[in-house]
Amino acid sequence: MSIVKVSGVYDEYLEFNDGTKMYSEHYQDCCENHYLDFEHLSIGDFEGMEFDLSNDNFFERVPDYGIKLIPVSGGWPVGIPGYAQNNGYYSADLTLVIEKSGGTRKTYDIQECQQWSDY
Repeated sequence: MSIVKVSGVYDEYLEFNDGTKMYSEHYQDCCENHYLDFEHLSIGDFEGMEFDLSNDNFFERVPDYGIKLIPVSGGWPVGIPGYAQNNGYYSADLTLVIEKSGGTRKTYDIQECQQWSDY
């Protein structure tokens, strides 16, 4: 078990006190955009919370919304909305990435965790 705390909240990712980053990834083509929205979160949303990123139970997929980060202590799950915009022709791919310092990556398919809108 590796317990970490959120140490930074940025527009496109979260950073944890061990240097791990959490972000969404989508290989964009023309006329589409798929992402998790970290922009409206603050460090205060994670105050006192600890997370175990060493197993796959640190988050919950919420279809048509996004994801919820599940703390092992210190509070309630924190919602992170996912958004998808395209003209219906392109993919729905969206991936959650956990990247440890040193480059080790773990990925999770979260394509069902997006609110859709058309261009």
